[in-house]
Amino acid sequence: MGSRADRLLTKGWKHAGFRLETRFQPFLLRQAIMDETFDPAQRRAATRFILATVFVFAAGYGIIMPVIPDLVMTLGHVTLPEATRIGGWLAVTYALFQFVLNPVMGNLGDRFGRRPLFLIALGGFAIDYALMGFAPTLAWLFIGRAIAGGFGAVFGPAYAALADMSADKDRAKSFGLVGAAFGIGFIAGPAIGGLLGELGPRAPFFAAGGLAAVNFVYGWFAFPETLPAARRRPFEWRRANPVGALLSLRKVHGVLAIAVVQFFWIVSNLVYPSIWAYFAIARFGLSTAMVWLSLAWSGTLMALAQAFVIGRAVDRFGERGAALIGMLSAISVCIAYALVEVGWLIFVVMLLGSLQSLVGPSLVAMMSRRVAGNMQGELQGFNGSIMALGSIAAPLAYNPLLAYFTGPSAPFHFTGAPFALAAAMALMALTILQMTPKVTPEASQ
Repeated sequence: MGSRADRLLTKGWKHAGFRLETRFQPFLLRQAIMDETFDPAQRRAATRFILATVFVFAAGYGIIMPVIPDLVMTLGHVTLPEATRIGGWLAVTYALFQFVLNPVMGNLGDRFGRRPLFLIALGGFAIDYALMGFAPTLAWLFIGRAIAGGFGAVFGPAYAALADMSADKDRAKSFGLVGAAFGIGFIAGPAIGGLLGELGPRAPFFAAGGLAAVNFVYGWFAFPETLPAARRRPFEWRRANPVGALLSLRKVHGVLAIAVVQFFWIVSNLVYPSIWAYFAIARFGLSTAMVWLSLAWSGTLMALAQAFVIGRAVDRFGERGAALIGMLSAISVCIAYALVEVGWLIFVVMLLGSLQSLVGPSLVAMMSRRVAGNMQGELQGFNGSIMALGSIAAPLAYNPLLAYFTGPSAPFHFTGAPFALAAAMALMALTILQMTPKVTPEASQ
């Protein structure tokens, strides 16, 4: 009789008038193998661990983000504008190592499975936070960020593993769960950090490292592999680098155009992790506790939007339409941050800003649906490199801009300058997406 996958490939195609070489073959074959491989209990266990890992990543970052300015100023004996510049170079260090090693990790995931990649990522988190917690000098902070950038990638494996277990039509919704977990982590992180911050600027780093270590143990025992051996492919160094991944994926119709949109969107959206803590202190004089509260509020709204809005938005407007709505929200919010002068208004602006969370999952889903199952890791590694490239560009642009317009040499004081630039980047992403033709089945054959 043969397997369900075999029956799928030999039945129905002739009636539909398609040849097996069409781009739909790998997608349906992937779904058939997926259905045979995972029972509901395995999918639930895998999904729980994936979301727990994203939660730990977000919570850890939410715990440490507001104390980084204080730690940099303490270790470097510098002022806030100088710490802003140093914080930008810390972000660049992290992103540079991600840019180089993300395609390696993605291709290794396609060869050896997703499970080892998750465990390596969690190990990278734990080591990074421990190094930063014990750091006696600024140099150790840079070493910690390099380790995290090289081995702490989590979003690529998370998206790839969910793609392994999701039908094409459900990709955006599944990827939205990643965003929801991230948002919930950003709620819990500031709350934990708010309590630990009373113990000094180093205590939050140890808490974040402990969370990563606990999740490592959980994953070791609870996370099943999501990529069956039949769907793996050989590791190739020529594809395990940003240029090689670009050359490989350019053959897939429609991927690179969305990748360009993704880049401009990432540069725009990364204004928040790049300068938010510095901006909130410089613009409104917020205390560390208030910075944590703003992050928790933002995370709450993000989690609600990812969990309850993105699925409905994609069903109603499609992935492209949902992304456009999110980009319009981002432009409006960045302009508001650039101009608002009353601190409590940022919490109102964040209500509108929650719609920005529609963009990321929609763009990733648009790209993911265009490639076969044995290329999901490569695609997400390439996506990781795009994010890393944006993560290099963002702090190099935003941090010096904020430092300049809050420093003594500025012709006028304008703390909102980075958000004005971020609005321009989001507008560029929206324009390119509008100009990108939709990919139809006929165009992809």
